[in-house]
Amino acid sequence: MKMTMRWFGPGHDPITLDKLRQVPGLYGVITTLYGVPPGEVWTKEEFAALKNEVEAAGLCIAGIESVNIHDSIKMAGEGRDKYIENYIATLKMLGEAGVDMVCYNFMPVFDWTRTNLAKPRSDGATVLSYEQKIIDTINPAEMFSRLSAESNDTVLPGWEPERMARIKELFDLYKGLDGKGLLANLKYFLEAIMPTCAKYGIKMAIHPDDPAWPIFGLPRIVTKKEELLRLTQVVDHPCNGVTLCTGSLGSNPDNDIPDIIRSLKGKVHFAHVRNVRHNGPGDFEESAHLSTDGSLDMYAIMKALHDIGFDGPVRPDHGRHIWGETKCVPGYGLYDRAIGLAYLNGLLEAIQKTVPEPRSFIPYPESPVPDPHFTTGPDVCYNGCQ
Repeated sequence: MKMTMRWFGPGHDPITLDKLRQVPGLYGVITTLYGVPPGEVWTKEEFAALKNEVEAAGLCIAGIESVNIHDSIKMAGEGRDKYIENYIATLKMLGEAGVDMVCYNFMPVFDWTRTNLAKPRSDGATVLSYEQKIIDTINPAEMFSRLSAESNDTVLPGWEPERMARIKELFDLYKGLDGKGLLANLKYFLEAIMPTCAKYGIKMAIHPDDPAWPIFGLPRIVTKKEELLRLTQVVDHPCNGVTLCTGSLGSNPDNDIPDIIRSLKGKVHFAHVRNVRHNGPGDFEESAHLSTDGSLDMYAIMKALHDIGFDGPVRPDHGRHIWGETKCVPGYGLYDRAIGLAYLNGLLEAIQKTVPEPRSFIPYPESPVPDPHFTTGPDVCYNGCQ
């Protein structure tokens, strides 16, 4: 497995690459051209500049999250084929640049939903949280103003102001679209892009719906094991797979995450591994990665990923806000994500060292980009691995 962290790019992420570079065991970053609106083609020049900046810091781009999908594709609206052609052009450019994994979602209107971006915990940390009883009393048009007030003046991926200014229009666009229709539109999209993905070896990894149930009357089609299996079968292609997000799927306590992982052997292309704490029906909060701090068994999750032979990128996903860190994208502070990554690497080391067949232990793969500040000797790789 390749341990990574999300980075929103220059001008959008207060956490700088030189700080990420100091996290032990970090292989690379998952990033995007954040300022490009959905539907537009990414330019070779813009992506080359981003890639060069990452590699100059001694890291690599381990995958893209996300190339966002235009609403006309999701709801089969006017210009759908044009926007799919634009998406294919972006995939072609990324493939030529060496990218082999793209995470995306197919959620209408909202990419993710929380009711509080800074819920205080008894230890002084704050976390992202969700309460269905609050959602049930809110007009969807009010959601952006609620979350924006808690955003620390940083980006909210999927909640961009220009998009939220059209929220009534977006709800009108999706009116009458049910889960069956949304799945048909996803199938149409995947069938169109698979030849390009196959040519360049790009694995498409759909992200589960967050939370894992319908909200505001919008359809959800990626919430549980049966739906994940269905979407991998509706377009049965090696490049069509999933982002196994333990936090999104884990928002519903009925989801058995290790069982879901094992059922998706060969189809997990990317993993977000984090913990959540269930407080009651429709009520959860994000927690530290440590198993005992939340409701998920993180050892069992990492063991399942190991057992299916998953060797793709993993990121610790969200973390708490701790030690006074406030200038960061909500959920994406440096400190707790670094602790989480170290914890996941520790679990992986324990798992790998207890497999029956003797083998040498490599806690994390070496980044393919040489560190410009360190010269390796014959017996030591730049990142400290053996």
